[in-house]
Amino acid sequence: MGGFLASADGLSGWPVLVLCVLTTLFLQILSNLANDYGDSKHGADSQHREGPQRAVQAGQISPVQMKAAIVLFGALSFASGIALLWFALGTSGLYLFLFFLLLGVAAIWAAIGYTNGVKPYGYAGLGDISVFFFFGWVGVLGTYFLQVQRLSYDLLLPASSLGFFSAAVLNVNNIRDITSDALAGKRSLPVRLGPARARRYHWLLLAAGILCTILFVLFRQNTSYSPWFFLGVLPLLLYNGREVQRRQTAAELDPLLKQMALSTLAFVVLLGIGLMLDK
Repeated sequence: MGGFLASADGLSGWPVLVLCVLTTLFLQILSNLANDYGDSKHGADSQHREGPQRAVQAGQISPVQMKAAIVLFGALSFASGIALLWFALGTSGLYLFLFFLLLGVAAIWAAIGYTNGVKPYGYAGLGDISVFFFFGWVGVLGTYFLQVQRLSYDLLLPASSLGFFSAAVLNVNNIRDITSDALAGKRSLPVRLGPARARRYHWLLLAAGILCTILFVLFRQNTSYSPWFFLGVLPLLLYNGREVQRRQTAAELDPLLKQMALSTLAFVVLLGIGLMLDK
């Protein structure tokens, strides 16, 4: 999304964008490994878990090996982030460099701290806020700024859309795991809200994501219909919301994680192409 927005403004920087993607990829892998380790350690990945088995839970990899993998991908994330900042900012802005360095360290901490540590924040129901912030605002606005070196307030809207849709992916995951999470003391938002309200919250996330981008396109006063291409994803989102509402078992809910993630990708591509055609 950050790359498409920069390109639509005629200011894209492909080398910086590639490094942004690489850094994000390392962070996502780090997060998955850390969640595997942390949930196994804290008991969320137990015999009561109804979702797909994880590596440590299934005995496919030892906790020590998983810890080593976490350290490796934490280091790769940091190294890639430093390369990104050096390539994008150089020595021209020390304070900017330090600011983004702190954001990067915070992203690494967030990836690990979700299910690890004495008080993992995911077990306190704060995962949605973290996902919204890092997958939405930091990911989109950071990628845009490192290419363009400036920001405008209206960019908060598409960045928020990505945050809401990313939180929707997490919400499907947490609704699926609501029983095992409750037994393990993992107070995710669906555990706190209960199944019925968690499903209504899911509809709210989907609606907020679409509404933010509608406002963004209206504020930009575009000259063609192409920026509205993103509305083509509405059937996919409506399907996801309806099926999350309808399906009850973990096995039924599990495919909706992938469907929601792919719907978000389709949303980004449709909006991006539409904005670029409107240049």
